[in-house]
Amino acid sequence: QVQLVESGGGLVQPGGSLRLSCAASGFRLGFYDIGWFRQAPGKQREPISCLSRVDDSTWYADAVEDRFTITKDRVKNTVYLEMTKLKPTDTARYYCARSVSECSVYRWVPGNMLSWGEGTLVSVSS
Repeated sequence: QVQLVESGGGLVQPGGSLRLSCAASGFRLGFYDIGWFRQAPGKQREPISCLSRVDDSTWYADAVEDRFTITKDRVKNTVYLEMTKLKPTDTARYYCARSVSECSVYRWVPGNMLSWGEGTLVSVSS
């Protein structure tokens, strides 16, 4: 059974850091593009970052470039999102997803995802 389980969300002050985890089961990360989306209340789900199954190249949305870092641990079959310099505008539910469509700004969109996790909530507030 394919599962993606996110963890690591919480309440953090502006300027703080969090590390989100996404534990995958039922498949090997190396065979899929893997990454993150987020959805703030009242807004559409937006792509944040992904990691290519082909060459481990990465893509980041402009809003998080230079603040967020995506990595994966092949042994633990887990993908991480290290978030630094957090802003109130980063407040959202963060979702892990997998795809075979390609990790790129044009292809990392919700409609191309094969499966999703339930999400983990990140709140940035003083």
